[in-house]
Amino acid sequence: MNIYIAASWKHQHAVEMLTELLENNGDFVLSWLREGRPEEAFLSKRELTAFIASEDGKKVFDFCSNSATTANLLIYIGPSGCDAWAEIGAAYGSGVPIFGLLAKNEEVGIMRHMIKSWFGSVTELMAAVAEFKKENGYV
Repeated sequence: MNIYIAASWKHQHAVEMLTELLENNGDFVLSWLREGRPEEAFLSKRELTAFIASEDGKKVFDFCSNSATTANLLIYIGPSGCDAWAEIGAAYGSGVPIFGLLAKNEEVGIMRHMIKSWFGSVTELMAAVAEFKKENGYV
C-alpha cells in the first residue's frame, strides 16, 4: 500500500521512524524526505524563497502534491504548518483517506474534520493502518 506522510520538517525524525515502521510492515512510503533535501529545513527565508522558485523546488512540490493526491492513505503528524495542511486539503479533495497523529497545541479549527481518524499514539495508528489494509484488500 502506498502511504504519504504530511508533516513539518520539525518532525523529520518522527517521519523517518514512522516510515521505517510502515516499510517494515510491507508498505511503500512516498517520502518527501527522500525527494527533498534535509538542508531545506535550515535555509534562511531568502534562501528558502529561492529554493521554492527553483527547478528543484518545483520537483519537490510536484512530488508532494502528486503523492498526497494519489496515495492509498495519507498520515498527518501534528502539529505541522500550512504546507502539510495544504496536502491534507488536496488529499481530502481527491478522496484519499487521512489518519492523523494528534499532538498538543494543534491549532487547526473546523478543517480537522478532513481527517478520518485521529490517534493518540503511534501504536494506535499502526493498528489502524493494519485494519485499514485488511478492510481495503491491501494485505
